Amino acid sequence: MMGHLTLGLLCAGLWAAQHPPVEDAWALLAKGQRPEAIRLLHEIIQADPGNADARLLLGSVLQEDGERAGAIAQLSEAVRLRPRSAEAHNALGEAFIAFDNPSAAHPLFEKAVALDPGFAPAHLNLGAILIQGGEFDAAALHLDRAIALLGNKPDAAAAHYLRAKVYTADGDLQKAAAQSQRAVSLRPDFAEAWSDLGEARKTLLDDAGALAAFERAVILAPADAVAQTRLGSQYLDMGKPHDAVAHLQEAARLDPQNQTALYNLQRALRLDGQAEQADAVKKKLAEVLREKDRTDQNLLAGLQLNNQGADLQNAGDLAGALDKYRAAHARLPDHVGIRVNLAIALLRLGQWKEGLEELRAAVARDPDNALWKAALDDALSQAPVEFGGLGRPPKAQLSGTKY
Repeated sequence: MMGHLTLGLLCAGLWAAQHPPVEDAWALLAKGQRPEAIRLLHEIIQADPGNADARLLLGSVLQEDGERAGAIAQLSEAVRLRPRSAEAHNALGEAFIAFDNPSAAHPLFEKAVALDPGFAPAHLNLGAILIQGGEFDAAALHLDRAIALLGNKPDAAAAHYLRAKVYTADGDLQKAAAQSQRAVSLRPDFAEAWSDLGEARKTLLDDAGALAAFERAVILAPADAVAQTRLGSQYLDMGKPHDAVAHLQEAARLDPQNQTALYNLQRALRLDGQAEQADAVKKKLAEVLREKDRTDQNLLAGLQLNNQGADLQNAGDLAGALDKYRAAHARLPDHVGIRVNLAIALLRLGQWKEGLEELRAAVARDPDNALWKAALDDALSQAPVEFGGLGRPPKAQLSGTKY
């Protein structure tokens, strides 16, 4: 779970000393008048482009509203205006996390920690990013620091929750359970921590304790497929298939590709005497497994075609590379890197219209990738005037990238 920089947390620290106009925007937000607050913040920034406080607040509000481009633009400018601000770097990092770009967030959290080693939210966020990358030892250092800084406060619950994940990865389930217990003690409504506490207790053979934690997680988050799966599976393991069925059915409804839920649901139905329903679920599970196998094979084939194209391109066979990239893109149309390879090959072969279209599409899918944005800018500078370019001489050519 990544800690998002909520408006409440910002209000507690980041905006302690505000200029009156920004305070007026806060007052509007407190009254639920978001459009009015956003309009006022835009007016403040128009009158005073260097007002970093207004940009930080506006960027955070736009982030909460899902306005990606506006949020990133405002927070990026705030970082430029305040290059020594840990809060600004952390806020921009959290925006990248909110918009599913952890690779862009990671260096911002690193920078925030370096700028202010006592800024707990940055340690927490950096710990979460490191866990996602499997760097558990490094994550533990930052999470321990966050726990020490936050102390006995509800805000520390997320750090304890994440610390439990590190202990789980290390195989120390006693400490994992203790950390999860600490998280729910600090925040009794922390559904994910209750669910992980149940999982730790289950592994420690505490069935009663596990069941209680799983039940609490489902009460708090009934739309969480993982929580429903864990509770249903626990009932099944405790010899209560009838009780398991409803939760496993709900898990399968919430996540139709959930193999664990489907497998345990067909078992529970059969043990509950519902053989026909069990057979139907078993058939569905087989379909899910077949589809996963097809997807995995398609992914492998697409990456192999792309890598063959990269080898051909790097050997000077652009036409052969283009054929491979087209075939790879046809198999994996959502893979942005393959689309970039296809675009670059098209551009180098003088197919400007299609190449620019593909490169623009790639940048639109991953607008935070500085390399690809630079490639688009370079391509536009070289493209003939009739294709919207400047017709400048080519610079160094990009090589094909393997994946």
